Amino acid sequence: MRRFLVCGLALVGAVFSQSVDTYVSTEGPIAKSGMLANIGPNGSKAAGASPGVVVASPSTTNPDYWYTWIRDSSLVFKALIDQYTVGIDRTSSLRNLIDEFVTAETYIQQVSNPSGTVSTGGLGEPKFNVNETAFTGSWGRPQRDGPALRATAMITYANWLIANGNTSWVTNTLWPVIELDLNYVADNWNQSTFDLWEEISSSSFFTTAVQHRALRQGITLANAIGQTSVTSLWSAQAPNVLCFLQSYWNPTSAYVTANTGGGRSGIDSNTVLASIHTFDPLAGCDATTFQPCSDKALSNLKVYVDSFRSIYTINSGIASSAAVATGRYPEDVYQGGNPWYLCTAAVAEQLYDALQVWSSQGSLSITSISLPFFQQFSSGVATGTYASSTSTYSTLTSAIKTFADGFIAIDQMYTPTNGGLAEQFSRSNGAPLSAVDLTWSYAGMLTAFEARNNTQFASWGASGLTVPSACQSYSGPTVTVTFNVYATTVYGENIYLTGSVAALENWSPTSALLLSSADYPTWSITVDLPANTNIEYKYIRIYNGAVTWESDPNMSITTPASGTYTENDTWR
Repeated sequence: MRRFLVCGLALVGAVFSQSVDTYVSTEGPIAKSGMLANIGPNGSKAAGASPGVVVASPSTTNPDYWYTWIRDSSLVFKALIDQYTVGIDRTSSLRNLIDEFVTAETYIQQVSNPSGTVSTGGLGEPKFNVNETAFTGSWGRPQRDGPALRATAMITYANWLIANGNTSWVTNTLWPVIELDLNYVADNWNQSTFDLWEEISSSSFFTTAVQHRALRQGITLANAIGQTSVTSLWSAQAPNVLCFLQSYWNPTSAYVTANTGGGRSGIDSNTVLASIHTFDPLAGCDATTFQPCSDKALSNLKVYVDSFRSIYTINSGIASSAAVATGRYPEDVYQGGNPWYLCTAAVAEQLYDALQVWSSQGSLSITSISLPFFQQFSSGVATGTYASSTSTYSTLTSAIKTFADGFIAIDQMYTPTNGGLAEQFSRSNGAPLSAVDLTWSYAGMLTAFEARNNTQFASWGASGLTVPSACQSYSGPTVTVTFNVYATTVYGENIYLTGSVAALENWSPTSALLLSSADYPTWSITVDLPANTNIEYKYIRIYNGAVTWESDPNMSITTPASGTYTENDTWR
């Protein structure tokens, strides 16, 4: 492993003394091999995993990532499917692996788990054991980005198959999986979710963005294969999801607030990852879908990157217009709160995507929103549109390309000599930390390299979309549930209810629902909850402002598809 000494501006020279071109050419194959090594059953570091199952990392202790996450698996296979469909890797072995992924996910969709069954919310379950059985331990669930990402990966494969004369396999094999996932998205997009870092239960920009993309792609696929009878709900909800997506923008501070809850700044790699994973090369610099070169996405990127300049020792002394190591969010404390390889690479990828679009359209535009971003590279630049023939365009794009390469060079600086990519690297000296051989780290590096190489991927239909003048809230079908709990109290003490969905206030003790004591000592409340959903909840006591929670574990119910439901409990 390399040892790293960081001393002010010397870092910049050290980083750029090694060619990013060389790193891309050498690390690219290593990253591809690293991904494949973590996929069962034949991956060299995935022994015991079922065929087509992506192991998050071989690490089994501190942290234990010997599981398969729907999110990670979908992002990894989307990268592999992209390589296959554009012809980067058209080998039969990769084709077989993709088909095994489809088989594995088809099975996992049907596995009953703590989030429910396939028809009662189980598609929101974030992770499973590597042998495709349910993980039943305590976890941040549901996580509603997985179905959308899985659908997008499979739709990408489906579109290639259709173009190559295999529509029947799409209809018979892929469509049933895609339909289930997108029905879940359409029914649940407005419900709370744990974010992609599995820490905050609220609404998440990343989740909303990928849900919107998946619905749009699903509608197009359904039309192509004659399955239009099932898409009326998707077509009705896609504009509402796009409308809701706009609400994350913070106009005062000029960045995207990643989560609607959590008590943090909201500055988060979540937003950068959303931009690159919803990139549409034909959508130009559209701000409604936060395309990489849009003024809002660029302003957000600057705020995000700048938030890390002073908190990591390894970023000390680097110029304010140069690349730095970035992590999940500035308040992060997980495993010590360090930079992540994939987060740093994601910054570069967004910039490469932006450069690709500016090149294809022959100009770039600067608005009052994006002006601070561009002023990093030319302090005297003004708002306006600059054609590719102008010196301003050349100056800015050249500087931004160097800026983007700087983030890859940061990852290069802290990559061990064997090319292995862990989850994080130390904020103090750059040594690799946390889970070894993180599959998502390899995938993130690979997609950044492809963006740098100007690899062209298909549009998903982001161009020309219109945001409705008024957002319509949608929470899917609901059922009426009555909660009764037997609990004796002292005078002035009350019983409240909170739980895992928005209707139960997302585990908030400050806005928990007050139960009626009309039938004391039985306390009661009736609420409308999402149908077909596994819901966790607890009762709490509040007396003179002091909050007392019921003992663990959480209580849970699975709501019926329709009608009413009554739950009778005793305080624990």
